[in-house]
Amino acid sequence: MKIQITDKPGAPISKGMIGLFFEDINYGLDGGLHAEMIENRSFEFMEARGDKGNFSETYDGLYGWSAYPARAGGARLQIQTVHPQNEINPHYLEFTAAEAGNAFTNKAYDGVSLKPGVQYQVSFYARTEGYAGGIEISVEKNNKVMAQAAIAPAVSGEWTRYTAQLSCSEPVSYGEFVIRLDAPGTVYFDFISMLPSDAVLGLFRRDLVELLEEMKPGFLRFPGGCIVEGYSLENRYQWKRSVGAAEQRKNNSSRWAMHGNNEENQYTSEYSHYNQSLGIGFYEYFLLCEYLGARPIPVLNVGLACQFQSTEHVGVDEAAFQEYIQDALDLLEFANGTADSEWGRLRMEMGHPEPFGLEMIGIGNEQWECEHADFFTRYELFEQAIHAQYPSVQLIGSAGPDISSVHYSQAWEYYRKRTEDNPNFVYAVDEHYYVKPEWLCSNVHFYDHYPRDIRVFAGEYAGHYGNGMNAPHFNSWGAALAEAAFLTGIERNADIVVLASYAPLFARLGYAQWSPDMIWFDGESSYGTPSYYVQQMYSTLMGTKLLQTVNEKEEIPFTVSYNEAEQVIYVKLVNTLERTVQVELKTEMTLTGRGEVYVMQGQEEEVNSIQTPRNIAPHCAPLETANPLMYELGPKSFHVLKMDYRRT
Repeated sequence: MKIQITDKPGAPISKGMIGLFFEDINYGLDGGLHAEMIENRSFEFMEARGDKGNFSETYDGLYGWSAYPARAGGARLQIQTVHPQNEINPHYLEFTAAEAGNAFTNKAYDGVSLKPGVQYQVSFYARTEGYAGGIEISVEKNNKVMAQAAIAPAVSGEWTRYTAQLSCSEPVSYGEFVIRLDAPGTVYFDFISMLPSDAVLGLFRRDLVELLEEMKPGFLRFPGGCIVEGYSLENRYQWKRSVGAAEQRKNNSSRWAMHGNNEENQYTSEYSHYNQSLGIGFYEYFLLCEYLGARPIPVLNVGLACQFQSTEHVGVDEAAFQEYIQDALDLLEFANGTADSEWGRLRMEMGHPEPFGLEMIGIGNEQWECEHADFFTRYELFEQAIHAQYPSVQLIGSAGPDISSVHYSQAWEYYRKRTEDNPNFVYAVDEHYYVKPEWLCSNVHFYDHYPRDIRVFAGEYAGHYGNGMNAPHFNSWGAALAEAAFLTGIERNADIVVLASYAPLFARLGYAQWSPDMIWFDGESSYGTPSYYVQQMYSTLMGTKLLQTVNEKEEIPFTVSYNEAEQVIYVKLVNTLERTVQVELKTEMTLTGRGEVYVMQGQEEEVNSIQTPRNIAPHCAPLETANPLMYELGPKSFHVLKMDYRRT
């Protein structure tokens, strides 16, 4: 195969084209990215049951909490609401010890794990009506105390926040978090928290953030996903409930608590207690974007519950619909407003005086036009209201849940018609496709013949050999290789595809409602899948402009870009074939002879794991460049050639 690389620039590539899509699915936030180690810390958890259009929630405030040890006599746990720490999350724990040493423990997902050299800050609110003893905090394993601290002085009669530091001299894997009274009596507890000192920004689990950092993402789309819509409108994500003091953010059950429910399992599942504590809310998402250097792209509800789960909606003529539009306007004020605005002042009080610089908003998640969902009308009303006050804000529209149905074609017809008179009507249209790897390989030219009038956000995509719960083996090299092939077409069409993100991002092992996912983790470790490394190679090894090429016969997918400021050419070559391929590269640019090559290769069924996190990962080697350059690609491999050139 011969590729002639000209010195003629092609389309510019949007800075930060490759980014991240985050949704709180698969325990990706609570139990994952949020470094909080305690589960149900405010005693507000709900148990969700039901199926499409028929849901119920039951309060289960003691979920995750129990006497320690389990058969301890005299230890009693009850939920109270008489004298709450706050009215938004009014439930709290009444713990009574019949004798000194009675204790209680938290499930903490699979238990808490400690590392030497890291401090763990435990905090909680407590009060008493006469208890004069002390409180001990510990982490125990096999009845051995591994870390311990005491609270002094004695507990107050009013709600007071107490803190303690835990540390260990040896690693602890999945131990018991224990609170013990050293005398008989009753103490009331609320908002019990445990955070490691190495948490990024004091909030985020470090190893997971480091994986995100290594991608150098251009943007972060948040908070979803279907949780934006909820299985009901009351269950939807409401950003205003996610800001302010963490203990006063109203707990919400997760839309994903319902996933997989059916008659055979009595419309419940092992994830029926999946809740959202909102310990990470919109303010923290903005902080994370700032930390990563990624543009924030929040997504807002348009008055529709998840169309896969419900037909519930607020009519556009109802007064309540205006609340949804006002949420969008208030969010822009929260992100960008000054101190004399209501929501800008709240941002400043939370600790961020400077604006976040929000420039882009998603209108609806994965909506489509149908009998009960007049999405096009809703989008138009949002657009009018937002652009009346913020004309420069870029809006993301939805093409629906796929790229093959009538919903997709209807959406594009609508946006194209509306942008004829209003070019600012939509910045980009969000396309989603979860497809077989074979489809990705066969459609590397999918965007080549798109009209060039409206941009595309490839917002959710992944190659699926299969799907389902807790199936990390679906994140195989074969799927990632197909994604690498398809991404050559996304990069080659950078004039219209301006944003792209794999989905979903995170999955906790044993807690996943959806597979495959880009990053898997447990309570101690994490790893990037082959798909993660493909995304990383695209996000970190991409030029600022395409270079025009001449190729008589395309044997394998490829793309060529360059960075003029850094004087580097990037050639991506994806061999999806079972055989070796020889490529001859010839260029009109003046090569220096220096370069590097990054290679991923393996068998289609190979995967990464906690034990072998880099089984399939890029390997870098020096590359001596010549003109022409003869280069050989082994079967089932992905290569990025980074070649230095000099201006003539």
